[in-house]
Amino acid sequence: MSTAAISPTDRIIAKIDGPIGWLVFNNPAKRNALSLDMWQAIPAVLERFEQDAGVRAVVLRGAGDRAFTSGADVSEFEKLRGTPADQERYNAISETALTRLQLFPKPTIAMVQGYCMSIGLGIALACDLRFAGRSARFASLAARLGLTYRWSDIKKLVDLIGPARVKDFFYSARHVTADEAAAMGLVENVRADAEIEAFTREYCARIAENAPLSMTATKRIVAEIIKPFAEIDRALCKEIVAGCYASEDYVEGRRAFMEKRKPVFKGR
Repeated sequence: MSTAAISPTDRIIAKIDGPIGWLVFNNPAKRNALSLDMWQAIPAVLERFEQDAGVRAVVLRGAGDRAFTSGADVSEFEKLRGTPADQERYNAISETALTRLQLFPKPTIAMVQGYCMSIGLGIALACDLRFAGRSARFASLAARLGLTYRWSDIKKLVDLIGPARVKDFFYSARHVTADEAAAMGLVENVRADAEIEAFTREYCARIAENAPLSMTATKRIVAEIIKPFAEIDRALCKEIVAGCYASEDYVEGRRAFMEKRKPVFKGR
């Protein structure tokens, strides 16, 4: 499939390969740093992947193996973020992209090789899962620029690794290896760099065999569960569960189980 039909900028490569939608940060000269046009492209690419029923999972990665993304393109800061009004506009665009990614209904995986820094880490945190090659290095460089993250991004990190580790992350601005990231719960799987893409593809193939409605339902219910207890929408959770029981996929799943065959799910 032509990538031009999916991505509005050549700095984001978007393609559909079987059940996987690939979103590739393509700015290798700057270690895949995110320019404004890349932020603006992310929601459009995700919309295309959401509308394609054949896409069962989306994988985000960097072009090459040197970086997932090193963060925002600092060379744009003076021109595009130099005034409070410019900063507000830029933040609104990047926040829209991150929110679209976090609320995307299908499973999302950050496949990290090399540097995953600053807002690049924020993008990885907005994904459901993070798989890392051993070359992966995670860090927040906010303290080197006199900045901090949005509260929502910091909360995601606190929820994953705890407040003390988050403070260490930000205070020291040190690089965290893939193995340390796995030990602290930041990533779910670590593989050799030569194996990480094959591992990710195999994982997505497993996803593709399962019922899309089940995964979307689980994702939505988990999003409710991690809210403060008083804010959990129990009626919504009940409705989501009932929707699964009323689906064609549930009929197919139970029939396939009784007939001892693989189910063919349609996402409805």
